[in-house]
Amino acid sequence: MAAVEASEAGYEIEKLLALHPKGFDLSLDRITRLLAALGNPQDRLPPVIHVAGTNGKGSATAFSRAILEAAGLSVHVHTSPHLVNWHERYRLGVKGGKGRLVSDPVLADAVRRVAEANGGEKITVFEILTAVTFLLFAEHPADVAIIEVGLGGRFDATNVIARPAVSVVMPISLDHQAYLGDRVELIAAEKAGIMKRGCPVVIGQQEEEAARDVLVSTAERLGCPMFVYGQDFMAHEEFGRLVYQDEGGLADLPLPKLPGRHQYANAAAAIRAVRAAGFDVSEAAIERGLAGVEWPGRLQRLTSGKLTHYGPNGAEIWVDGGHNPGAGQVIAEAMATFEERESRPLFLIIGMINTKEPIGYFRAFLDLAEQVFTVPIRGSDAGLDPVALASDAASVGFEASAVSSVAEALTVIANLVDEDPAPPRILIGGSLYLVGDVLADNGTPPK
Repeated sequence: MAAVEASEAGYEIEKLLALHPKGFDLSLDRITRLLAALGNPQDRLPPVIHVAGTNGKGSATAFSRAILEAAGLSVHVHTSPHLVNWHERYRLGVKGGKGRLVSDPVLADAVRRVAEANGGEKITVFEILTAVTFLLFAEHPADVAIIEVGLGGRFDATNVIARPAVSVVMPISLDHQAYLGDRVELIAAEKAGIMKRGCPVVIGQQEEEAARDVLVSTAERLGCPMFVYGQDFMAHEEFGRLVYQDEGGLADLPLPKLPGRHQYANAAAAIRAVRAAGFDVSEAAIERGLAGVEWPGRLQRLTSGKLTHYGPNGAEIWVDGGHNPGAGQVIAEAMATFEERESRPLFLIIGMINTKEPIGYFRAFLDLAEQVFTVPIRGSDAGLDPVALASDAASVGFEASAVSSVAEALTVIANLVDEDPAPPRILIGGSLYLVGDVLADNGTPPK
């Protein structure tokens, strides 16, 4: 992601990056060997909520954490990737309060011990960092651990948990085709790999029937107690409230703090997952969780900071790391909802890496956005050339221009709308790497 601030843990991880490959080499052999050398810490965790999916897994993780913490439980959380600092991947639970990002000395010590246990054997850095998750979570007591899958499911390094309290599979769409397959049913089969025989499974809202069918058939084959969105639980907005329903009845809840209608289904999946995992949380705790949930870099509004000063006066500036066509669709729907409430011209500032499919992403915004500005991504060596990305946007039908930075794009937009009475709405997105750079440059990293 963005350049990591100077830290002892960052130094240890950068040393590993120089020795081991950055990417993914999907297999469980190396992580299994390493965990055995560490005494199998993954077998000493509190109950685990294991979350996979193409889109929405981060939101489901955030909602689950918020609800459980509102109930007074201590919650470990593993997410990836980070936006600004490596520490964001490891949140350690605090009894009766909100968890805190791991301290630098504790993380640095854990990284050193895992690297030593690996003994120089061939391994990816993601696998080392996943082993760090299990070591930290085993050594610090908590009531529950929420562990987000990195890539896929079946061969993801997190998939060494023998008996999860619940496996959650969120919406599936095309992404990481080089690793997971070029059809949604193939990707669904990989994500379904986190399901374990006889363990509860929650299946979030699926736009693709083929993906849903694969997930359901896998859960049935493994004899998993199964809860499917739209069949066993659901949620919708009614009179400005969120109505949630499962086999236990109806709950009248506040709308989630995270913006966008797509978050209703994500929140519903989290509620069902927490219950399926065996936590009897009260409706009051669910209410507090939905009202207080936070998930940086996903439809996050920037209201202050260094970069905001470059934009037009009164502009609404949003950042979102969604980077595939499915994510583009839900983000565009959220922007359309904002437009219904308050009409403003929409401008896009987009950067992407070369494993993504920009055409589908841009197409989702075709009837919404006025203009697209494409930017380089400083935090990745795989960033798409802004000129080529602007050409992709133009091929969809946008007026598109390549610029040198987000700050320049904001300045150009400010000059464009100088006489416009309605301050614009600006979305900065297309990549979590770009969002990480923006949050770092703005002086508002996740905490």
